[in-house]
Amino acid sequence: MYGFSPIYMIIIAVSMGASALVGNMLKRRFKEYSQIPMKSGLSGKDVAEKMLADNGITDVKVVSVPGQLTDHYNPATKTVNLSDWVYGERTVAAAAVSAHEVGHAIQHATSYTWLNFRSKMVPTVQFSGKMTQFVIMAGFAVMAFSGNTMVLGAGIALFAVTTLFAFVTLPVEFDASNRALAWLNTANITSGEEHVKAKSALKWAASTYVVAALASLAQLLYYLMIFLNRRD
Repeated sequence: MYGFSPIYMIIIAVSMGASALVGNMLKRRFKEYSQIPMKSGLSGKDVAEKMLADNGITDVKVVSVPGQLTDHYNPATKTVNLSDWVYGERTVAAAAVSAHEVGHAIQHATSYTWLNFRSKMVPTVQFSGKMTQFVIMAGFAVMAFSGNTMVLGAGIALFAVTTLFAFVTLPVEFDASNRALAWLNTANITSGEEHVKAKSALKWAASTYVVAALASLAQLLYYLMIFLNRRD
């Protein structure tokens, strides 16, 4: 079937390879920077609470959640959720991650355009994420037996929503990192080599989103190529 053609398998292989490469580098960097203590002596929790206070945000709580790389900001509950090690550790990696998540809290408090747009997309993305693969596979089957491309077109439209979401996520993540790095510097939380390593940690974290977005775009273009060629 079209979905398992050599081109498709190459796209998947390259995407998985790039994702694994960036993911491994991210883990290596965070492991390395998790061994570097902060001269300021602040824990991830301390950094998050200070950054919130410095930005005049008083209605957001900093809480600890289990797991690794589970750090996130929840706009519904107004909580900066830090994984166990980030919450309590006093390292460069912990400071970078906690400041990044507070960056999202600041975006929420200031009604950052891209965050608002991304939030409005969530219900649609949740639906498309559940249905996309089923509709696309059904579309390939219908096209193979009858030549009709309507179902495949619907599947591609659903997939396009998830691809758009992946790209909308990029400015949200980069902006949160920029806010984090700017504050870490001006508040004298990190300095010199500490700041360089914090920037590196957030760069590799952002790279995972870039790889995911490009992989989604490549797959979308492949589906579109089949769809348009079959319609000719």
